[in-house]
This record gives sequence, C-alpha cells and structure tokens, in this order.
Amino acid sequence: MRFRHACIESLTAVLPDETWSSAHLEERLRPLYERLKLPAGRLELMTGIKERRMWAAGTKPSDASAAAGRAVLKQSSIKADQVEVFIHSAVSRDMLEPATASFAHHKIGLGAHAQVFDLSNACLGFLNGLVTLAAMIDAGQIRCGMVVSGENGRPLVERTIQHLLSAPLDRNAIKPFFANLTIGSGAVAAIVCHEDMLPAGAAKHRLVAGACRSATQHSELCQGDHAGEGGLAMQTDSEQLLLAGVEVARQAWTQFEQETGWNRSTPDRIVCHQVGSTHRRKLYETVGLDLAKDFSSFETLGNTGSAALPTTLALAVQQGAVRSGDKVALLGIGSGINCLMLAVEW
Repeated sequence: MRFRHACIESLTAVLPDETWSSAHLEERLRPLYERLKLPAGRLELMTGIKERRMWAAGTKPSDASAAAGRAVLKQSSIKADQVEVFIHSAVSRDMLEPATASFAHHKIGLGAHAQVFDLSNACLGFLNGLVTLAAMIDAGQIRCGMVVSGENGRPLVERTIQHLLSAPLDRNAIKPFFANLTIGSGAVAAIVCHEDMLPAGAAKHRLVAGACRSATQHSELCQGDHAGEGGLAMQTDSEQLLLAGVEVARQAWTQFEQETGWNRSTPDRIVCHQVGSTHRRKLYETVGLDLAKDFSSFETLGNTGSAALPTTLALAVQQGAVRSGDKVALLGIGSGINCLMLAVEW
C-alpha cells in the first residue's frame, strides 16, 4: 500500500495520573506468591516493565479518547468543524452499541457532518485508522480526519488479580494470565489531513507506504472478552504468541521493503508495538534490525493495546528522539495474528 497526499498533521498522547508499579502488583498478589513460592520481582525481571498507568476507577474509554481528541485539537491548526471522519480505534469500548466513537465524538465537540465509527483490531486498531484515513484522503473522499484510542486496562488487571487470588491455580495454570499483568492504560489521538491543508512552511509528517501480513491460524493464542459485571478476561499463550508474532513480522518486513524501497538500514528510528523486553529483543533479532534505533515506552507504561505504538511515537517526538526529516518505521503486531508496518517521513 502506498500513500500520496496524507500527512499526520498532529499527534498527542494523554496519560493517566495513577501509577501502578510491578512491585505494587506483586504485593497485592503476595498470597499467591507465597503459596506457589514465586520469587518477588519476577514480573519486572521477565518483562522489563517497571510500572504502568491507570485511569481512575469509573473512567470510560470514551472519556480517555475524548481527552486525547481535545488535546490534539489544541496543538493543531485544524479546527473541529474541519474533521470529516472520526474513528475510535481502541480495544476498550464503553459498550457494544452504540459505537464508542459516538460518545467520544460528542464529548470532544466535533461537527455533525463527520462520519463516526469504531474500528477495532486488537493492538493494530490505531494504525488501521491511520491507513483508513489516508486512503480516504487519497481517494478524494475527505480532506481531514481524526483517529483516537482510549485504552482502559484497569478492569482487566483488577479482575486478573482477583482471579489469581481466588482460584486454586498451580504454577502452570497461572501462565495464561501473566500477560494481563503487563497491561496499562493510555490515550492518543492523531489528525490526518491532505498535505494542501498544512500551513505554509509546516513540516509534512508524510505517510509514505505500508505492508501487512496475517497469520490467522494463530487466533487462539490471545483471546479477550467481557466477563460479566463490567469485568474483562483475557488469556494468552505468551511463548507461542511471541514465536508466531515475530515470524509474521519477518514476513511482513520483506513486503515492507518492497513497498517502500527501504532496507534494514534506512529508518532513522523504529517504533514497535510495546509488549516487553523479551518481545522487543526477539523481534529485532528475527527481522535483523538495529536495536539502537528503537524507542520504547513499555518500561513505564506497559502494554496499552492499540494506544501503545502511537503513544510511543508521540513521546519520541516530544523527547527529540524523532526529528523533522527522520524516516520512521512503525511496526505493529496484534493478536489475531495480524501485522501492519508503516513508513513515515517525519
């Protein structure tokens, strides 16, 4: 897939105030650790995640998405009434119907003329939203759109802790729930527009091209669903998901090089979906990329689902790790398994 006129006009992340350290989660799980004789510190040691953020209890995904949407409009030259498509791309949703995008759209104060819908695809939803907006812009259907993600990991982590403390699980039986403890919360929003809408002299953060690859025979490796009383449940075969995921990424990278004309040395910066230290190392080794070009956020934010990669990109820009003119590779992998890689000239 290649793009002609679409640019990321602005990108902003909004982070929750509450910080939950891995040590804090293990303290809450002390009865389980003592019963199974698990060593303290194993969560951070195995994942590299020191802490993650959580929204206050009762926060809805649309609240988080709306906060990011309002924030991105404040830094943008685009006005609310110029947004023609509004996409909520998170795994987290207020409810099944209506679309969470409807609630967020109203809370942001966008115009009635905009198309409003959810686009959810595990941890790839935000990147899918960028592709959708870029395609609509190149097709001449719209001039400008906004994609948001508001992920709320608190209900999943709370339910996981409750289950681990109440169920008679052995060491082997707790493994499918371990990945849940890496989850955090966050929100991010981007405005994508036709390059002609950019102010004179403004940097063009151009979407260049992308490639995708799927391996849906592995759909059972990570599955999440509603669990009653507002709770969420998820189980993950982390070892097999890691192996299958990096293999899909290896295949996608070959296609990515063909679509973009880039090679392994081309990107100035690489931003991946944020899972943990083991996944990052294995991905870079398998694809053959330079780990020194990586920018990560999982150490302090954990895995924030579809918000993870774009939030990390926003932080990289904010901290000067991505500068004007840089070639940036966005490497997204989500359960399913699906992989989407995008080339951006910042």
